[in-house]
Amino acid sequence: MRADPTDRISPTAYATGYLWYRHGLSPAELVTPQGRRLDRGFRALTRLTRVLSGVSLDAMMLARHKGIDAVLMRAIDAGEVTQIIEIAAGLSARGLRMRQRYGERITYLETDLPAMVATKRRLLENAGWLSARHRVVELDALAEEGARSLAAVARTLDPNQGVAIITEGLMNYLDPDTAAGVWRRIAQVMRQFPAGLYLSDLYLLQENRNVGMLAFGKILELFVRGRMYVHFQNPAQVRERLRRIGFRHIKVHRTQTLEATRALAAVRGGDRVRILEART
Repeated sequence: MRADPTDRISPTAYATGYLWYRHGLSPAELVTPQGRRLDRGFRALTRLTRVLSGVSLDAMMLARHKGIDAVLMRAIDAGEVTQIIEIAAGLSARGLRMRQRYGERITYLETDLPAMVATKRRLLENAGWLSARHRVVELDALAEEGARSLAAVARTLDPNQGVAIITEGLMNYLDPDTAAGVWRRIAQVMRQFPAGLYLSDLYLLQENRNVGMLAFGKILELFVRGRMYVHFQNPAQVRERLRRIGFRHIKVHRTQTLEATRALAAVRGGDRVRILEART
């Protein structure tokens, strides 16, 4: 997201970072005092949404996180990609976990706005986890050009190796036109590599229109202090719109169909998120 004049880290970034730690997906080295403090409010929110809507926010977020991991690891294992750019990575430990799993086989760029980059870089440096193959760099997902644009960051990678680009928990903060611009820039960058993979969490209106999900959405908007957008009606619309933007091969995975998320999909909330897998 584009930096505002103060470039503050959002409360949701801190809270989400602590959620990953609480569920064993992030080490203590990435815990912040802000995240620990905000987690109390976040857990109160999850209890309220569960009572009012029946939806487990934890199950939804864990399903999206583990689902993206599963599809990414499949592509790395197949030799399709060796380079990863995660946009708006926040305090997620995905980059660390992937580097620990694959070592020198991959290069992982965690990107975000300057304040988060400074925080994440400090935490990872203090733990001795950064290297030439695991970097934290500034990126503004809305920038068309310039040093912080996706295109500029991608130019630091090997053009002869495949690349994966990830957005998790980002696109629903963007209005439709802004989201389309981000997707267009991602597709353009992916075409510059011999193999390109785009992964994201995805939500469909056809699955999220009941009273419970509407209540869930309104509560979530209060917590994030902004509007949330659901961009697609159904999988057919996902494929049609993303093909117009520049993607060619598009899959919309149900969490029930991925082994890593099947148990989470049995919980209401874990079944309401899809995993988008797109190629150019």
